[in-house]
Amino acid sequence: MCFGNCHRVRDRSSSPAPPPCSTEVFAVAGVAWYSVVVVDRAFSDAELAGLYDVLHPWERRGDFDFYLPLIMASETVLDVGCGTGALLRGAREAGHTGRLCGLDPAGAMLEVAKRRSDIEWVLGDLASVRWDRQFDLVVMTGHAFQVLLEDDDLRASLGAIRSALTDDGRFVFETRNPRARAWEHWTPDHVVEAVDDEGVVIRMAHQVETPVEGDVVRFSTTFTSPRWDRPRMSRSTLRFLDPDSLSSFLSAAGLAIVEQFGDWNGDPLTDASPEIITVARRG
Repeated sequence: MCFGNCHRVRDRSSSPAPPPCSTEVFAVAGVAWYSVVVVDRAFSDAELAGLYDVLHPWERRGDFDFYLPLIMASETVLDVGCGTGALLRGAREAGHTGRLCGLDPAGAMLEVAKRRSDIEWVLGDLASVRWDRQFDLVVMTGHAFQVLLEDDDLRASLGAIRSALTDDGRFVFETRNPRARAWEHWTPDHVVEAVDDEGVVIRMAHQVETPVEGDVVRFSTTFTSPRWDRPRMSRSTLRFLDPDSLSSFLSAAGLAIVEQFGDWNGDPLTDASPEIITVARRG
């Protein structure tokens, strides 16, 4: 189960200096808005980051088999929220010879990705980079799109993606369909188990904060292992946009929907679909 890896915390203040490096400053009516990237512990903790691909192996994921052919057919590819870089590494191993670039705000995840040096790995988020018409394909996998919680962050991120796309480029991503209410299955009795390279069992369980109100879901993830003295916990927040809201944000950013699917088999999007998989282009 892949959730995305960071969220932003806004601090409305007129006096404090912004934190260094990871902070973006907005001037609004004389007030400074600091948009700070907060990386969930599941992705900032080096040991947990090293276990990510063990807990989320390629063969258990439907998304990578969907995205890989799109990447192989594109000369230049940007993976936003690339995490450990498993998808881009898989593309290179499959014979992709063009430009592959992975962007992620979690340094611990990128340390795993950097084991392969023939791919560009960039530490940061869409607010910290500027690309102009450089990529034929931009992807956001693992439901990374859902970590964009604030309207302003959505608008800014979609604008940056549009700028990064070539004139004929495509932006392909997924977000969970809120009508399927996936979070109702994120309970402690739905435990994910995996065995690491040393043969040790790792367990991962989720707990949603209730009641769930609006389109935002908050939850915790608890990791346990016989190697550790105590469990390790990570807290996350995701936004669930419905199809109409998603369409409005894309349109406002100058992106037009080419097609949408409801699952990784490419079936049509319906109210019961688990995913909203979107292919968009410059409008």
